[in-house]
Amino acid sequence: MPLIAVTKERYAGETRVAVTPDAIKKLVGMGLSVVVEAGAGVTASISDAEYSAVGAAIAPDLVSTLKDADVLLKVRKPTDDEIAALKPGTVVVGLFNPHQDPALVGALAAKGATAYAMEFVPRITRAQVMDALSSQANLAGYRSVIEAAEAYGRAMPMMMTAAGTIAPAKVFVMGAGVAGLQAIATARRLGAVVSATDVRPAAKEQVESLGAKFIAVEDEEFKAAETAAGYAKEMSPEYRAKQAALVSDHIRKQDIVITTALIPGRPAPRLVSGEQVASMKSGSVIVDLAVEQGGNVEGSRIDEVALVGGVKIVGIGNLPGRIAADASSLYARNLLAFVGLMVGKDGQFTPDVDDEILNAARITRGGAVVHDALKVA
Repeated sequence: MPLIAVTKERYAGETRVAVTPDAIKKLVGMGLSVVVEAGAGVTASISDAEYSAVGAAIAPDLVSTLKDADVLLKVRKPTDDEIAALKPGTVVVGLFNPHQDPALVGALAAKGATAYAMEFVPRITRAQVMDALSSQANLAGYRSVIEAAEAYGRAMPMMMTAAGTIAPAKVFVMGAGVAGLQAIATARRLGAVVSATDVRPAAKEQVESLGAKFIAVEDEEFKAAETAAGYAKEMSPEYRAKQAALVSDHIRKQDIVITTALIPGRPAPRLVSGEQVASMKSGSVIVDLAVEQGGNVEGSRIDEVALVGGVKIVGIGNLPGRIAADASSLYARNLLAFVGLMVGKDGQFTPDVDDEILNAARITRGGAVVHDALKVA
């Protein structure tokens, strides 16, 4: 019977856990056995007793958790100690940030592990339930607004009282992907006046459907700025200059700005300059969701709230980890569906080497780096 192992997350500040009791029930139902390192779920409000109650074995330490494991499920990258404790050929699945960590990829290959990066799960219909980037970005978008509201120090909605009226906060969301759309929806629920921008024309309808105003220079070039596959086209220097001027003027009037732009395999693009930060009034707040990838905002610093001329730049990393119970629950469902691709009806671990999802996510196998995007690194 294949053995699934779940260890504590040892990445600094990580509070999520890879597998929840509900997911373990389903793994056991698939004919798999599960071992969980003692205390693995504590920071996500899951006790060892809850794991034991659904059929998981509890191991006292890292080495005993991994000594017989066929599969290791992780949230973040495994540590050197975890890799050293693996059997050669062990399957390792998690969010590894492989573009930025070639040393990890090399270490997994050298160990002979077959590693799958959940970041590389393709965005196709069959893989939607495995899309960990989207499940976690959704929660990050929600949490970004909560962090902004806490840092802002004023009310978000309009309030009419006998003593006078409080104006609603003006919130500007830059990027209307999964995180951005959730940030828009959350800010609207809190009563803010919300606007948003995105380089994709199709985003306008999504933004407006949530009750926010779309901010863009909507000329003929913008209307043709999306490929048939749904990707943004490169815009002309003239258009970029007009859009930058519009955005700069808009930022100046905002109380809260939330930036959400990430590009897989590359540093986060700069969306807000130091000059734009300086143009905002004292007491304004900027939340940079891309701070772990270098940041969208000039002056943002990871896990800090920087005060720049009276403007707070919130650079908290791992926002999903601030709601670890829900984030772990969604991520565990992503992993459960992914592991299901590798398990046959007889409960044996028989990954289909030709499955397009497994092929897209596989980064190491047989002692080598096998993902085309990582081979050079």
